[in-house]
Amino acid sequence: MEITKIKTMKRHYLSFEKPLKDLDFEIEKLSASESESDKLKDLIFERENLEKEIFSNLSAWETVQLARHPNRPYTLDYINSWCDNFTELHGDKAFSDDNAVVAGIGMINSEKVVLIGQQKGRNTKDNIFRNFGMMKPEGYRKALRVMKLAEKFKLPIITLIDTPGADPGIGAEERGQGYAIANNLFEMASIKTQILSVVIGEGASGGALGIGLCDKMIMLEHTWFSVISPEGCASILWKDSSKAPEAAKSLKLTPKDLMEHDICNGVVYEPSGGAHRHFDKTANILKETILSEIKDLKKNLNDDFLDYRVSRYDKLGVFRED
Repeated sequence: MEITKIKTMKRHYLSFEKPLKDLDFEIEKLSASESESDKLKDLIFERENLEKEIFSNLSAWETVQLARHPNRPYTLDYINSWCDNFTELHGDKAFSDDNAVVAGIGMINSEKVVLIGQQKGRNTKDNIFRNFGMMKPEGYRKALRVMKLAEKFKLPIITLIDTPGADPGIGAEERGQGYAIANNLFEMASIKTQILSVVIGEGASGGALGIGLCDKMIMLEHTWFSVISPEGCASILWKDSSKAPEAAKSLKLTPKDLMEHDICNGVVYEPSGGAHRHFDKTANILKETILSEIKDLKKNLNDDFLDYRVSRYDKLGVFRED
C-alpha cells in the first residue's frame, strides 16, 4: 500500500501564510541552539496568535487554496492512520482498475467499514499514476462494485472526497463517463446501508458527486464543494480565470456556506494552522467524528434508507420568496 510521509515533507507556505515563515525560521534556529529560552517563548506565543488571526479570517478563495495545499493529507494518509488491516480491492470487472480511487474494507477501532476515496499524488510521477485524483468510468464502476459489497454484508460506507473533477479526457468520454457518474447516483440512492461522505479536500462537480450521494455529508473546515471550480466558473462568466477569487465567493462553496443550504450536515474543525500542519491531531478528530456519525446513522436508520435519502435531497434547492 502507498504510504505518504507527511511529517518528512518540505514545509510549504501559501501566500497568506508567508508572515509565519520568518517566525518559524527564528523559532527553529533558537530551538536548535537551546539558548534564549525567554525569547523563544515570546516568539512561539507571537506565532500562535498570528496563526489564529490568519486562519480565523480566511476568504473563500483562501479556503480553496488550503484544500489544495501540497502538504494536505490525502485519502490513504487517513486510511493508514485509522486502519491496521485495510484490504484494498481493485478493478471494475469490465475494463480495468482506476488508481485515482482507493476502495476496500477495513476496521476503524472495532467498527468494520468500507472506505472509498479519491487519491492524489505528491509528485509528478505519483500524480500521473493517480491521474491527479480524477476518476475515470472504471473508477466509478469500481466504487459502485465495492458499495454493493458493503450492502451485501451490511457494512457502513465512508466516502472520502478530494478531487478537482472527473477525468475529462476523450478516452473517459468514449467509455461512458457521464453514464458512469449518473448510474452511481441512481444506484447509491437505494443502497441499503449507511453512507457517510466526508470532504477532506476539493469537492468539484460530478467528479465528487459520483461517490458523494449520501445519508449525511460532513466537511473538514478548510475544504470546498461545488458544481464547478472557481477557475472554471470565472472562465465561463468573465472569460478570465484570474477572477477565480471573486467566483469562489459567489459560488458559496465553503462548509459554512453549505451548512446554510443543508448540503453540508456538519463541519469538522481543524487545529489552528490546518490539517497540513497538524495531521495526527486532525486524523484523530476526524476518526472520532466518523465513528460518532456512523453510530448515529445506525441508530436512526433501520430499513428506511430510501425515505431518509429522499427527504434529505428534497430539501436541497428549495427557496422562499418573502
